[in-house]
Amino acid sequence: MRSHRRLRLLAPFLLLPLTAGCFSSGGGSDSGSGDGDGSRLRVALAFPPAENLSPYGADATLLSRLGVTEGLTALDANGSAAPALAASWQQKDGTTWEFTLREATFQDGTEVTSAAVADSLAHAVAAEPAPAALSGVGLTAKAGGDRTVTVTTDEPDPVLPLRLSSPSLAILSAKAYEKSGKADPVGTATGPFEITKVNGTTSAALDRFDDYWGGRAQASGVDARFIADGTARANALRTGELDIAEAVPVSQAATLDEGTRRDTATTRTTSLLLNASSGPLKDAGLRATARAAIDTSVFAKDVYEGYGDAGAGVYGPAVTWAEGKRQKPAGRAAAEKADGQTVTLATYDNRPELPEVAQVVKEQLEKAGFTVRLTVREYSRLESDALDGKFDAFVLARNTLLDTGDPVSILASDYTCDGDFNIAQLCDQDVDQAVAEAERVTDTDERRDAAMTAEARVLGTDAVVPLVHQRIITGVADGVQGVVLDPYERTLVGTGTRR
Repeated sequence: MRSHRRLRLLAPFLLLPLTAGCFSSGGGSDSGSGDGDGSRLRVALAFPPAENLSPYGADATLLSRLGVTEGLTALDANGSAAPALAASWQQKDGTTWEFTLREATFQDGTEVTSAAVADSLAHAVAAEPAPAALSGVGLTAKAGGDRTVTVTTDEPDPVLPLRLSSPSLAILSAKAYEKSGKADPVGTATGPFEITKVNGTTSAALDRFDDYWGGRAQASGVDARFIADGTARANALRTGELDIAEAVPVSQAATLDEGTRRDTATTRTTSLLLNASSGPLKDAGLRATARAAIDTSVFAKDVYEGYGDAGAGVYGPAVTWAEGKRQKPAGRAAAEKADGQTVTLATYDNRPELPEVAQVVKEQLEKAGFTVRLTVREYSRLESDALDGKFDAFVLARNTLLDTGDPVSILASDYTCDGDFNIAQLCDQDVDQAVAEAERVTDTDERRDAAMTAEARVLGTDAVVPLVHQRIITGVADGVQGVVLDPYERTLVGTGTRR
């Protein structure tokens, strides 16, 4: 079914880490030098480096959230491509785009030139496995002078500027690839903060990069700690050991003073995926029964304690343009009696809310007449089985716009016959046709319309039941300003973040 399947173990913000550092190991001992101008920020992240800080996989978003890396483009608040290292761009023909670079400097002191950018993108294209943003995309970058880069794709790609905003396509200097050919972002990126020291999966120190093209950051540096335990992150914030604690668990939100809690609607949706190719739920009528049995209001209100919104579709409230374009699911089958059919339901415990979500789903399905066997494991021990269709149902938290920012890409990867992350095992001719039509649309607003038409087709199969659209809770100490509360979960610390 999936000709381009690629495992996504420990995808950023999909799961919690297997290991993490203890905050008590911190202090001032591994702080970068700074220059005494502006206080250093003390930040706790929930996810440690999983791939030696490679920007091509799980660590890409970690790097962008700390203000280390950036790409040619970025996402603006409306989900459109915005200038970053590229000041502007234009499409030359169906497969060719020209990007004009701004004047910028790498953290190793070398200039951001068209040759350096083309070389950096070539390394991303050659990476194994390929970055998620390039899955199924053939791309070539060529220098066209000191300030222009020509990017050509094998097939027309109307969302290339969006694709190049992916954290996994960060631009690094030539020095990043000198040692082993692998990408090393330490001292070779372009963001406002430069990594100066990494202590394994425990902590990292960053100094302000004074030559950043966007202006000097107001904080002199960042002392980052990787703390898996959400309770420990919340406690450290309460006791004044932290300035920022990301991803505070719902269960800990009430323990923080109201003034230190920030909740942000995100583009992450927790869904129930139903196996449409094998097992009892291959029957569309039984999937319709399962979908009708789910009361989505329970998850936002009870499991997420108000820090979520009831599932409305693949795209939630944080995708602000989607609400006015949503269409009624198309082609739904009539429900059938469950009659005691046994289904296997699985989820992972890396995100503490998901086992509780799965337990509620189990109870609701059993009330509708199904017999349910629940499996809960660590995510890396589930993913290959899930992708191979070994479960009848799966509860998954998925950021719909993280990889590319393009609403059509998530539908292609997750719900088409050749999708590389098709846990629902869906292979439906009408869905594939609707997605293919959406992929060909170039106008932004019309592409969004086409995405919603395709979403209606996907929902009409009942292979996915959106349960809740997650709100992420960030702990911010009194006096800390300028924290970037990003619905796309790509940024956290910026030039204006200070205490």
